[in-house]
Amino acid sequence: MKYIDGGVTAAKGFEAAATAAGIKYKDRTDMAMIYSAEPCVAAGTFTTNVCKAAPVIWDKQICDSGAAVHAVVVNSGIANACTGQEGLDICQGTADAAAEALSIPADSVVLGSTGVIGKQIPLDKIAAGVKVLAGEKCSCIEAGSKAAAAIMTTDTCPKELAVTIEVDGVTVTIGGMAKGSGMIHPNMCTMLAFITTDAVITKEALQSALSDDVNDTYNMISVDGDTSTNDTVLVLANGQAGNPVIECGTPAYEEFKKALHEINEYLAKKIAGDGEGATALFTVIAKGCESVEQAKLLAKSIACSNLVKTAIAGHDANWGRILCAMGYSGAQFDPVKVDLSFESAAGQIQICENGTAVDYSEDKATEILSESEITATVDVHMGDCQATAWGCDLTHAYIEINADYRS
Repeated sequence: MKYIDGGVTAAKGFEAAATAAGIKYKDRTDMAMIYSAEPCVAAGTFTTNVCKAAPVIWDKQICDSGAAVHAVVVNSGIANACTGQEGLDICQGTADAAAEALSIPADSVVLGSTGVIGKQIPLDKIAAGVKVLAGEKCSCIEAGSKAAAAIMTTDTCPKELAVTIEVDGVTVTIGGMAKGSGMIHPNMCTMLAFITTDAVITKEALQSALSDDVNDTYNMISVDGDTSTNDTVLVLANGQAGNPVIECGTPAYEEFKKALHEINEYLAKKIAGDGEGATALFTVIAKGCESVEQAKLLAKSIACSNLVKTAIAGHDANWGRILCAMGYSGAQFDPVKVDLSFESAAGQIQICENGTAVDYSEDKATEILSESEITATVDVHMGDCQATAWGCDLTHAYIEINADYRS
């Protein structure tokens, strides 16, 4: 596997564009398009929130139908969630505008929206934006980066990555972009992510690879415990690499899954570290577990704890909060066998051994917890399984951002 420059336009045959449609924001781009002239196999995973946004309903229908996909249209600022029939009509209108501008079927257009819940999107602005995007789309790396920036809301930076792999001697490229900063919680999928690949792959294999991987990536992150109405991950494969077809259960499938995991994990960690008001990416490793399920419960419970998050924000090695979060996780373990350590660029320190504090330097612990990337490792000494979850610290800035989000 090789890292390369770019994001959604890195794979052959994909173009992207961004524009300022003025949907909510007045001083930045707020619409993006991804396009492939060749039809794409599509796979998707979506929010488990009962209140699903209109674009989620639209995209799920297309993915379930098996229809070929040519384009993705995304807007930021307004989520088109809790908008009733009018919201669904806006989806249809957006797809119709893209179909006309790109000369493609309306049911080959998938959608994404992010922003304020409960407001209606002005269709005239969306339609005008689609025309601009269709005229400006480009396969260059810069176009993909501009698209990644256009889908941000409270994000502080765009998130994108691309890699290549070899499939039976043929180079296959996978690239992706994501947005997410608030309403991030591990319950499929807590954000928007759009991934493109030029691989020749069956729909069954593409959906299987994605569905399996979200459980170890996007479902293992948390910022604030809120699962969004709009959570969507879409993968489009246009087959332009010309490799032998990738099918489930083959060595090529396993290689593709590894590359997809690399993209998803990178984007998931970027989202977690860019949590609203956050100053640090907080990684939690639960090891020595008797099952992966037990490890996931423990790791996610720690990463999701507001008391642990605030301790990280205060650079405070308050290890009792971590054991407390483990205790209510639902996983069974023996508290008197737990070891805990912290690690960052400033060093590593053991805080707890066999469920009690060891003699450690509070000053050194504070130094370690003052870095921008911090890892907590808990060992319950029950087996050989482990899992990793990602979160961030919780600061006063989170309240400031969300207290006046609509204004």
